[in-house]
Amino acid sequence: MPATHEAQQKLPAVSGSSGRLVVGQPQEEQKEKAWPGRVFEDESRDYTEAMLDFVAASQAKSEPATAEITAESSEKASLKAQKQALRQGEEELRAKRRVARQRRKQEDAAWKEMKAEEKQETEAQAQAGQSAAERQVQDEHRRALRQQRQETVACRAQEDAEWRQKRNRIRERLSQLPIVTAWIAILVITDNCTRQCLGLPLFVVGSKVTAEMVANALQVLLPPELQFLISDRGIHFTAKVFKELARSEEFIHVLIARHRPQSNGIAERFVRTLKEWLRDKTWAGDEELAALIEQFIAEYNDRPHQGLPLPGLSPTEFANRLWLM
Repeated sequence: MPATHEAQQKLPAVSGSSGRLVVGQPQEEQKEKAWPGRVFEDESRDYTEAMLDFVAASQAKSEPATAEITAESSEKASLKAQKQALRQGEEELRAKRRVARQRRKQEDAAWKEMKAEEKQETEAQAQAGQSAAERQVQDEHRRALRQQRQETVACRAQEDAEWRQKRNRIRERLSQLPIVTAWIAILVITDNCTRQCLGLPLFVVGSKVTAEMVANALQVLLPPELQFLISDRGIHFTAKVFKELARSEEFIHVLIARHRPQSNGIAERFVRTLKEWLRDKTWAGDEELAALIEQFIAEYNDRPHQGLPLPGLSPTEFANRLWLM
């Protein structure tokens, strides 16, 4: 989420840990191809048994992840490249300016030295006596030097004007590029059974969230009776620290199949609901956003859901009934 937001502004379509754009395969290819998720097609199977089979099939099918460029990352890379090119051009202008100033400084020092020598020569010639013809020759030479100096000063003024124009053009182009705002990452934690939202921890570091931060947040919020934790294949969930969390908390980590976000459809739909709820809200920083998130969790967990096995119950009510069984 952006760190600041005005009501009715469209929120960027980024969710999950990797923000990858998933391109659907042709329907014919999907029918012919087998995938680990087909173990759930038999609804009569025990959930735990099916989930374990899915984990085993996913691990057997797992391959090293290839580099993927998303539409959003391509756009960000293009924007970044434009800014880098403009800033590089601005830095080159500054470098040329520094060289020009250094050259002018040397020229000014030489001019002052020549003027001092000229003054000394004039005084010495006045004392020694000098013919009119010799004075005329020297005066013409000095006038030529002064004319040359005036032309140099005029050329400098023109160079300064051109330099300022180039600098202003670069700054104008930079100002026209979209402003990259600060970002706040939100970790979505939902219960697939009850649809309860267990928490939405915020990370003010935005895209610099580490696997350690994610693991620490989950360690606090995950229920002790958890058996399976489903996530995408983002780098935060495939890191060593996350594997250590799974061992210490004694749950089985289930990675969804690549290019099939529908494997984690409940979480994906939750992200959509959260973004729709936040669209008409306004916040100016992480504290205001955190207050809105707390309000959302309360409303979400206490309102009726159609997707539950018992339609009309809220996630909280459904969870309470399960505990009473």
